[in-house]
Amino acid sequence: MLRDGCHIFLTREQQMNSCIAASEAIAPAKPAWRAVYSLGLGVFGLITAEFLPASLLTPMAASLGVTEGMAGQAVTATALIALVTGLLITPATKSIDRRWVLMFFSVLQIISSLLVAFAPNLHVLLFGRLLLGVAIGGFWAMSTATAMRLVPKDKVPKALAVIFSSVSIATVVAAPLGSYLGSLIGWRNVFILCILPSVLALLWQLWVLPSMKPESNGSLGTLLRVLRRPGMIGGLLATVLIFSGHFAFFTYLRPFLETVGQASVESISLILLGFGLANFVGTSIAGYLLARNLRLTLALVPFIMGILALTMVAFGHLAILDGLLVAMWGFAFGLVPVGWSTWLATTVPDEAESAGGLLVASIQFAIGAGAAGGGVIFDLNGASGVFAGSGLLLVSAMVIVLAGVRVRAQ
Repeated sequence: MLRDGCHIFLTREQQMNSCIAASEAIAPAKPAWRAVYSLGLGVFGLITAEFLPASLLTPMAASLGVTEGMAGQAVTATALIALVTGLLITPATKSIDRRWVLMFFSVLQIISSLLVAFAPNLHVLLFGRLLLGVAIGGFWAMSTATAMRLVPKDKVPKALAVIFSSVSIATVVAAPLGSYLGSLIGWRNVFILCILPSVLALLWQLWVLPSMKPESNGSLGTLLRVLRRPGMIGGLLATVLIFSGHFAFFTYLRPFLETVGQASVESISLILLGFGLANFVGTSIAGYLLARNLRLTLALVPFIMGILALTMVAFGHLAILDGLLVAMWGFAFGLVPVGWSTWLATTVPDEAESAGGLLVASIQFAIGAGAAGGGVIFDLNGASGVFAGSGLLLVSAMVIVLAGVRVRAQ
């Protein structure tokens, strides 16, 4: 018994030593910044492809002979598959070098955009968007862990900032440029152009990404334990409502501006550019506002967004006012991803990766639900009905934040 007990003890000690050695090996002495920037370029391609339908919904629907509500399901398909992929990609690829898995996501984006560009009908288009969902869900599930393996521990926040800033840049570029180019060369050619960032990212990643052997990963039991922690369900529910409200609004923004605001294609492009620039500014100053009062910021942002949506329902026929309100919405939404990531880091610091998987799944579910629900409402009551529903969801999120979300002092 004694020998067996010693054997068990030594085995556990060896396991602990191997974990320490593994963590030291995972965090390199020198940061691989070229690899980080190559991932940033890949993210830019993925997010640009994800957001393009929002600015091209009207011509896409007309070309395919379907309603704008049905065409909007291109967003839904991507988000729902990203939800499932985000939870399953790690165990599904547990024996594959992370270098190849990450590059595969760029390949999927290229195939997806080509399928969409040459889609003869809605079914082929939706299949292409499903492939994009696999790439997006997989990448976000692995992004934090990958950054931790490419740079030393003290450089991880900067590496994540580089990767996540690509989202803001894509938000600035995708919608206005997609809308403008769509009017010049057609929506199908816009999706062909969309493969360029991913082609460049793939070649760059092939050159600079180091080999990253797969690590052991958490179980589904860990996810359930994190979910049962006080305040987690409230926080995830608030996140679902906020992102559902936002993507219902954003997906059907162009039809609203065309039908209610009577805006021209050029005006819509400028309004979307204003959204993107304001979103970038909001993301840039989010840290300052969140440091002052995290709980108040988490509550006020969805409330302000809800009021903006309801104001557009009442005064949406004024195109100039629409531009201002959309820019204010973009600024407010810039605070959302940073705000909820900060909440997660302070609420579940010991299981941030598992909690991050739950947050990604919640957001992707919300994107799908927002676009799907918005499509149904749009076909029944038009864009004003979508915006009214969006506003109610966002105001409800504020109530949940105040009543059911715990914010720990940092």
